[in-house]
Amino acid sequence: MSDDTAGSFPGRLGRTHRDSEPWYPQPQVPGGPNVVIVLFDDLGFADLGCYGSEVRTPHLDALAAGGHLYNNFHTTTLCSPSRACLLTGRNHHAVGMRMLSNIDSGWPSGRGRISRRAALVPEVLRDAGWNTFAVGKWHVAPMRQVTGAGPYEEWPLGRGFNQFYGFMNGATDHYYPELFRDNHAIDPPGRPEDGYHLTEDLVDRAIGCIADHIAHRPASPFFCYVPLGAAHFPHHAPAERMEAVRGRYEAGWDAVRLGRYERQLASGVIPAGTKLPPGNPDVAPWTSLDAAEQRVAARMAEAYAAFVEHTDACLGRLFEFLRTCGRWEDTLVLVTSDNGAAMEGGRLGMFSAIRFFNDMAEDFERTLGALDEIGGPLADSHYATGWAQASNTPGRWYKYHTHGGGVRDPLIVSWPGHLARPGAILPQFGHIIDVAPTVYEVTGVTPPESHRGVPQMPIHGRSLAYTFEDPEAAAPSRTQYFEMFGNRGLWADGWKVVTHHDPGSEYSEREWELYHLDEDFSESHDLAAVHPDKLRELTELWWMEAGRYDVLPLDDRSRELFAAPPPPGTPQTRAVFEYYPPVSHIEPSAAPPVGHSDHRITAQMSGHKRGVIVSFGNVQSGFVLWAGDGALHYEYNAAGDVTHASLPLPDIDEVTATFEMQINPDRSARARLGANGHHGDWFAIPRTLAFLALSGMDIARNALSPVSSSYEPPFPFTGNLHKVTIELDKPEVPLNLPLDD
Repeated sequence: MSDDTAGSFPGRLGRTHRDSEPWYPQPQVPGGPNVVIVLFDDLGFADLGCYGSEVRTPHLDALAAGGHLYNNFHTTTLCSPSRACLLTGRNHHAVGMRMLSNIDSGWPSGRGRISRRAALVPEVLRDAGWNTFAVGKWHVAPMRQVTGAGPYEEWPLGRGFNQFYGFMNGATDHYYPELFRDNHAIDPPGRPEDGYHLTEDLVDRAIGCIADHIAHRPASPFFCYVPLGAAHFPHHAPAERMEAVRGRYEAGWDAVRLGRYERQLASGVIPAGTKLPPGNPDVAPWTSLDAAEQRVAARMAEAYAAFVEHTDACLGRLFEFLRTCGRWEDTLVLVTSDNGAAMEGGRLGMFSAIRFFNDMAEDFERTLGALDEIGGPLADSHYATGWAQASNTPGRWYKYHTHGGGVRDPLIVSWPGHLARPGAILPQFGHIIDVAPTVYEVTGVTPPESHRGVPQMPIHGRSLAYTFEDPEAAAPSRTQYFEMFGNRGLWADGWKVVTHHDPGSEYSEREWELYHLDEDFSESHDLAAVHPDKLRELTELWWMEAGRYDVLPLDDRSRELFAAPPPPGTPQTRAVFEYYPPVSHIEPSAAPPVGHSDHRITAQMSGHKRGVIVSFGNVQSGFVLWAGDGALHYEYNAAGDVTHASLPLPDIDEVTATFEMQINPDRSARARLGANGHHGDWFAIPRTLAFLALSGMDIARNALSPVSSSYEPPFPFTGNLHKVTIELDKPEVPLNLPLDD
């Protein structure tokens, strides 16, 4: 009972405290367990040691040995949608997260934010007395709202978390991350030369949150959400981790895939009799690569393996801390991934992932010459498609697709003393919408029918807790649809229909495939011609489910949506952007979309003119306007191709510096610098990038990865930078950056 509860006061109220009797309400402390959810990013079904990998993950393997390992768990095949499902227990189209939170498609199912009709697990648990904190990747707030001025309603603190530390977009540099704490941007607490790495930082913060909780609220449970940046590109791993995996992948992806498949069969992670399907048609045989190509491709795989192994070691520290502080026995731990392994790296992989977003071929010779930089802070590497295929063994296709390679993921559950058969491999069907109802059942919390005055849609998932007491329990009859960019699928009681859709083609061109997964785990035998009635039944059922969960209209656009005019209220609809330092770091999606527009930059300054005026991007791509040695400098980095220009500054106090760029239809440009009305000669930029960079913009400094090698970041402006104005000549320009596209 609280003081604002209707009814009489149980104590006595007199004229003074001497003739009064105080009364104190007893706090209501929930009795449920702590909950820790670890969410990997782009981790394939076969990437952990306990799932057949040669990647060394002893801490996660031990977690599986003491818990339950599931081999029939599914996701949505893309990051933001899977996060929306995990946090709400509802299907992603139904809650408004058709694809990425970077995009508002204009459909009710694609607003890029989670409907208030679907309360998040942290919102519900916090109301029930749990302390809630998140460390890592958010990516379920509209990225156009991730600014220094909000709005903040869809940020973690607006959706149920008491604390947040991490990054908001689909990916980030693990040496120079775009970090946020609660509702504001912050600088990383270290630099790579100091040994800083984001994964270590995130685990440190998670441990710190738990330690603070124990210190101040020891009787209450906590909910700790750890959505990692690993193992999404860029693949960044400490040098000692890179050295530990050196030479491991020289045999190539065909041999690695076969080795994983054989270990999966031997361990029982996949059923006996499972076939290894033929390779995906976009993967070349390893033997078709020449020796230099094999060296490059193998090094990319080493970076990924080192990244995962480093993450496992960091998670081991978190698990050990829970044991040390006496919370391990009463903590439910779930570890999974948001989708299958990703294939953006192409035939050999990419040293700079920005090339993928700009349809640029890999500069092989440059990558070969920088082989030792892979995994370090000068590379934004992503492995080849062949390694993604191996990561998804024995599934077909990859992230974005609704075949097994895209939607079947690892799931490890640990809860000491509450799981009937530690070390068991469980075959029951599960989907990421099942995580929330599992948490609710285990904690004893009933999801509300109305939350903060908003009626709630039903929970779509089903608790997996029935498997805790009986690992052999029969899975209840159910149906689950899949859809992403026109790729479609439906699982129904061990059968599956699925399509592989080519974007831009007619949706009827591809015939549906039919698999009996109870007998064909790897989707190797298409039974469409053998069971036409079953095929018809399930394809019709897919359309019914699509209508039920707001999947329609089908929409296979991805790049086109990033190139669409920004919706009303988006900062990019403006033609003029004014910045008065100091200004918080600006996420790419909230920065002026200069990659698509002729533009002018004007800087009003006085005093000692030295340092960065405006920087946008990182070591791999972007631009910087800076002053030094009595001159104005501009550098443009187009994925390694750097253009530099300078102009002497007048030796007077007050200076107005300018930069102008005019972009040609072939993506080349001409540009010039100016100062106090005097302009330098026009100079050529051979190639500009429509999607400029994977890191955002800073005013009066270069806070993160160095955009230029001409200075040491942050290289703050040391004079008086009064105002920076960026003017676009085409205010109808598109949004800026397709992270995770």
